[in-house]
Amino acid sequence: MKKILGILAFVVLAAPPAFADEFTKADMDRWQKEFDAAAKLGRKLWVNDGPVKLGTNGVACAQCHPNGANTHPETYPKFQKQLGKVAQMWEMVNWCIRNPLEGKNLAADSNEMTALLAYANSERKGVKLAPGKH
Repeated sequence: MKKILGILAFVVLAAPPAFADEFTKADMDRWQKEFDAAAKLGRKLWVNDGPVKLGTNGVACAQCHPNGANTHPETYPKFQKQLGKVAQMWEMVNWCIRNPLEGKNLAADSNEMTALLAYANSERKGVKLAPGKH
């Protein structure tokens, strides 16, 4: 038992400390590249030029929300009159897909929903978070 404790103590003391909030520049660059790729796909979906058509009637998100206008992702979660409850932005995106676009809901964790939300957020980069604001 002493030998095992001695080995564990050596491993613990020899290993450099690692903290969850320490990221390398390579990490940050890779993550930004991934976000940018998602936002780029979201833009294509937004203007109805993506690999997936969100609706059935030719209407695109961009017709009501050019460049993500009036989406205000920084205000979610918030009360949405159309849904009658406090909702996340993905729920409102699905409302728009079902109603103006006459399409089918996307899964909240689908690549397409992630891309749409990444695009909307990229258009509001730098805007202060304001959950619940109308």
